[in-house]
Amino acid sequence: MDRIDVFSDGFVRLDEAMADDLSVVNAARVSFGTRREAMDERDEGLIGFLMRERHGTPFEHNAFRFHVRAPIFVMREWIRHRVGSFNELSGRYAKIDDAFYVPALEDVRTQVGKPGSYTFESVPMDLAEKTRATIEESYRSAYAAYEAMLADGVAKEVARSVLPVGIMTEFYWTLNARSLMNFLSLRNQEHAQREIRRYAEAVEALFETRMPITHRCFVEHGRRAP
Repeated sequence: MDRIDVFSDGFVRLDEAMADDLSVVNAARVSFGTRREAMDERDEGLIGFLMRERHGTPFEHNAFRFHVRAPIFVMREWIRHRVGSFNELSGRYAKIDDAFYVPALEDVRTQVGKPGSYTFESVPMDLAEKTRATIEESYRSAYAAYEAMLADGVAKEVARSVLPVGIMTEFYWTLNARSLMNFLSLRNQEHAQREIRRYAEAVEALFETRMPITHRCFVEHGRRAP
């Protein structure tokens, strides 16, 4: 499993990884001039100790590169994490696809309370359907204007200005396991916006396939980055 689809048009794909649990063990054991060729129970205990005591640098000697397709408004939250490297599809050079995020009926919600302490609640079905229809119509109108300008010879970098933040973009994201766990601790939790949390869940599932012991210790010790 190297790709997980998110919503109707999005995905997270693990493009490349130089990462495993043994890399953590050997990064830690170099302090004593030793090296392991395979994991054993003591090494699993060492990873747990490093996570519990928050000795973080051994978790930095690895790399994950993800290919992500997500709405622009999700990426804007994503890039606030300045712990990785990003390269995004350029709307200056490539025509942007007519793929947009439209929330499922159950994801149309209302905000209750004050900033910092508010909650989200479902809305009546008729309002959810009306909201989806409004979003879809605004997307169609904006994309039609975009294509009309391109047909008239307007530069892509100018025409793209009419496109909404719900349109899909693509980017590559490279980081180490320590930074990845920091991202997960903030974005795969109940206070994160629902849309980016869905992406964080996909990232976490792919992380677990490559570093299962590290992931287990991350969960067991409170989902805090070391």
